[in-house]
Amino acid sequence: MDEFLKVMKALSDPNRVMMLKALQERELCVCEIQALIGLAQPTVSKHLKILEKAGLVSSHKKGLWVNYRLADGARSPYAAVILGNLRHWLGDDPAVKALIEGAVTVSREEIKGRP
Repeated sequence: MDEFLKVMKALSDPNRVMMLKALQERELCVCEIQALIGLAQPTVSKHLKILEKAGLVSSHKKGLWVNYRLADGARSPYAAVILGNLRHWLGDDPAVKALIEGAVTVSREEIKGRP
């Protein structure tokens, strides 16, 4: 029951749901998620930690960047089912559509002012 509740609680915040929808498009770093959703860096990091503990996202470090992506669902069968279904949900929501369009083009280099 604990694993089920972790996943459900992780999904209880609209910002975390938006993060998952953005990560459906591609891997993103904290600054890219921050730019897309408009939250402060510590808030984004806190949300990502909750999603990671629930088995919904995973992270890996590449150079200076920590990249986040959707988890493969191996840690939690509940997370796996949710992630599979989430691909088909909310696609007609205007805020989600705008977020997905932004996720395709957001660039950490532009955000940080690097070439």
